[in-house]
Parts: sequence; structure tokens; C-alpha cells
Amino acid sequence: MNELDGLRAIVTGGASGIGLATARLLSERGAEVAVLDLTALDPAGLEPDGAGGAGKPLHGFLADVSDDASVRAALAEATAHLGGLDILVNNAGIGAAGTVEDNPDEQWHRVLDVNVLGMVRTTRAALPHLRASAHAAIVNTCSIAATAGLPQRALYSASKGAVLSLTLAMAADHVREGIRVNCVNPGTADTPWVGRLLDAADDPEAERAALNARQPMGRLVTAEEVAAAVAYLASPAAGSVTGTALAVDGGMAGLRLRPAGS
Repeated sequence: MNELDGLRAIVTGGASGIGLATARLLSERGAEVAVLDLTALDPAGLEPDGAGGAGKPLHGFLADVSDDASVRAALAEATAHLGGLDILVNNAGIGAAGTVEDNPDEQWHRVLDVNVLGMVRTTRAALPHLRASAHAAIVNTCSIAATAGLPQRALYSASKGAVLSLTLAMAADHVREGIRVNCVNPGTADTPWVGRLLDAADDPEAERAALNARQPMGRLVTAEEVAAAVAYLASPAAGSVTGTALAVDGGMAGLRLRPAGS
């Protein structure tokens, strides 16, 4: 018997990267999973992972987390299809590079609208369904950028700092309703978005080496490693865990290593 048997989950931003890895892992562990994404899920993504995954097919629904009507319609359709909701993974988000001088007001509004208000809209629509669940859990995708000062990430860091604070506030607001709320703080993960950043760099190889070196374990985090943390926080095994940020960052948040050879 799998730990998530009988549970129903929605993953936003689940068509690629961390979201898709999470949706597949939740399914492999027994959950019935719906993916909400601005992009239609590739038919191959609907099936269990070809690398030996044994999960159920995923259910894809189009949704724009920056549009309240779109979120409400997609969530209503998804929960009707699933027959209810037990787990919400707020993963949809976008990135931004630059200092406070580099991003115009319009980009600030856009990133905050997607990364922060997107979670608000989805959670707001999901709460009536989660209140009816005997095992209700929300997991937000945050970032190490919420707790570490990273260069050229002012806007992105501000949005993820807000997600961290929002997670704690939501956990306090809903703990007596039996709804647990936590977040994961990935380090730099090997995802399509990071791949695009590397492709745009003057020297992609050197940039990848620098990102690897920034994390004490010496490599990028994988989407599957982040998914495993999300799955734990969403599972009954984490029944006493709420208001927690779980770092999956190769030691970046807490370790201060001396230079190699010293």
C-alpha cells in the first residue's frame, strides 16, 4: 500500500520542471493527481514517468494563476474530476534577473502577481475543498532566495520572501481547521528555466560551473529531489509538520565551508 493511496492532489505549474516531477511522484505514491498549468501538458507527461515510474496517468487542466476566473474554473473542474481535494501544491511561478535598477515596474507587478498572488488565488479557491478533507495539506514552492542574498535576483528574491511569510501566515490561519501549510526552499535546480538562463549567458559552461560551486554539495539540485521533499510534506508522515520551510539546497542555507584544501 502506498502512503498517498486514496488522496487527491492538485499541482500548479505542473507541466514541466519541479511541478511535473512532483506530480509524477505523488502519483507514483498513490495519489490521484491533477496538473494546472498555463501550458497544456504534453501527452507524454500525462503518463507515468518512463524511467520506471508506476503512477497513474495525470489529469491536465489549463489555468492562468494570474487570472482569478481562470483559477476558479480550473480548480472547480479539477476537483470535480478528482472527487475532492486533499493536497494542494502551489508551484507555479516565474523568474526574473537583475538588481533593483534593472526591472521596470511592470515586471515587478507581473512577477509578484504570479509568484505571490497566484498562490493566494489558488489557495482561496481550494480552501472549501481542503476543509472537507481528513488529510489536508498545502505545500508552496519557495526558494533559497527567500533567506539568502543572491546577486542579480532582487525581484525574484522579494517575491519568494513574500511566499515564505505567506506560508507561515497561512499555517497559523488554518491549523485549527486541520490544514497543514509548509514550503520547500530549493537551491538552484536543474530545470528548464535555469537552462534558459544558462543558454542566455555569455559563457554557459562557466555560468553552470559557478552555480554548481555556489552550493556546498558542488552541483545543482534535481527536480526529483525537490519533489521528494514536497511529497514528504504533503504526506500523512508529516502530520505534525506545519509552518515549516524545508531547504533542498545542497547545504547552501546553513553550511559555511572553508575553501577546498585549506
